[in-house]
Amino acid sequence: MELLEFFLEAGNLKRLRRTGWLLRGIPNPESIADHSFRTALITLFLGEELRRKGIALDLERALKIALIHDLGEARITDIPFPAQRYFNKVEGERKALVEMVGSEYLALFDEYEQESTLEGKLVKFADRLEMLLQALEYEKSGFSGLEEFWKTIEKLKKNELYEYFGGLVEKLISLRP
Repeated sequence: MELLEFFLEAGNLKRLRRTGWLLRGIPNPESIADHSFRTALITLFLGEELRRKGIALDLERALKIALIHDLGEARITDIPFPAQRYFNKVEGERKALVEMVGSEYLALFDEYEQESTLEGKLVKFADRLEMLLQALEYEKSGFSGLEEFWKTIEKLKKNELYEYFGGLVEKLISLRP
């Protein structure tokens, strides 16, 4: 795919809304691009914190993972969890990613999905943390019925990075209205 054509297609992420929030009645929820931006920002700052603690981390690689982790959704959209019972969303995203940018970024996507490297685990942690931040913001705006999103805390606790950022997650939980 030509670069300009790719950049235009990636722009779909700015227009596509996160469907999980739409299904919960939030009228103008964040876009996929909004989510991806804050996920990358969280990745940057948590990654720098890990490096300050002496943990070897390829932060450039982690940021690449963060930037492409939802890129396939520019083509297949944000498939809500209930719909994923009918087909494999990850395979759809992998196929879209390869068609959009070739296979060179597939290893990064797989690191994220499989949490097979520290960088992949960091981005998955950042992705889930970002979703909880968004849930908190919606709840503080008066929306309810978002309990299922908070169940991801259990997944955060299983991530080895919880050891370093558990206090951050606990503080987030304490801010719930």
